[in-house]
Amino acid sequence: MSEHRTGDDGARDERAPDELPEYAERVLDVADLIPPGRVMTYGDIAEWLGEGGPRQVGRVMALYGGAAPWWRVVRSDGALLPGHELRALDHYREESTPLREASRSAGGHIPRLDMKRARWDGVTGGHGGAGGVDGGTHT
Repeated sequence: MSEHRTGDDGARDERAPDELPEYAERVLDVADLIPPGRVMTYGDIAEWLGEGGPRQVGRVMALYGGAAPWWRVVRSDGALLPGHELRALDHYREESTPLREASRSAGGHIPRLDMKRARWDGVTGGHGGAGGVDGGTHT
């Protein structure tokens, strides 16, 4: 990944390609592997890489993830990214990502991801489940 990344809004990351931190590039590479209709949690990606944790992955996605499929990197509880719920929901519906409809008491009636069905295990073409990432199959 040596090209500039641009966000959905077309804004360019003004850092030179060689200035993208190596860890950030690795996180974005994993995000690019997630198939349409599937998701990985911030923690899943950290586990995949064997480095960092959910907060570090979240920081990378916040700073550099605009051109990556950011909607496929999610919180473990299935809640949609605050402030980006509607944009993410459009992507999920377009990709047929499994969702759980919101209860009537939920504010705004925003659904959550169905993590048992949507979570990708990190194996190309695999069908992830509640078990998460298989630490030995992707390195």
